[in-house]
Amino acid sequence: MLGLLAWMVLVFAVAGLGGWATSLSVGDWYPTLTRPPLNPPDAVFGPVWSVLFGLMGLAAWHVWRRVGLTGAPMALGLFLAQLALNLGWSVLFFGVQRPDLALAEILILWPLILATLIAFWRIDRVAGALLVPYLLWVAFAIYLNAGIVWLN
Repeated sequence: MLGLLAWMVLVFAVAGLGGWATSLSVGDWYPTLTRPPLNPPDAVFGPVWSVLFGLMGLAAWHVWRRVGLTGAPMALGLFLAQLALNLGWSVLFFGVQRPDLALAEILILWPLILATLIAFWRIDRVAGALLVPYLLWVAFAIYLNAGIVWLN
C-alpha cells in the first residue's frame, strides 16, 4: 500500500502544480477565448482530470508492483516523461497563455502516452488498460486546443 500511496502522491503533486498553473488565467484570460464546438462546461475538467490522474497513479503502481523500478526502466521512464509533459501543457496553455505552443507540446505528449500505454500493457494488461481513458481524453484535448488556436 505504501507503493500505491507514493505513486498517487507523485501524480497528484503534478496535478496540483498543473492546477496552480491553470489558476493563473482560468478566471480571466481563458473565458475570453472562443472555444470550439463540443467544448465541455468548465466544471467538467477538474473531476475528469482527477479521475485520470488517479488512473495514471494506479497504472504506474501496477507496473511497479509487478516488476519494480529496475524491472521496467523504459516503461516507468516513459510514464515520468509523459507526466512531465502533462504538466508542461498546463504551464504553456494557462501559465504563459500560449495555446499555440501548448498545441505543439500536446502533439508530442499524445504519442508518448501511447508509448507508455503499450509499454505498460506488455508488463501488466490492467496497467495498460487504465491509461486508455487518459489517451482518449488527451486526443479530445488536442481537438479543443487546436480549435482554440484556430478560432483565436
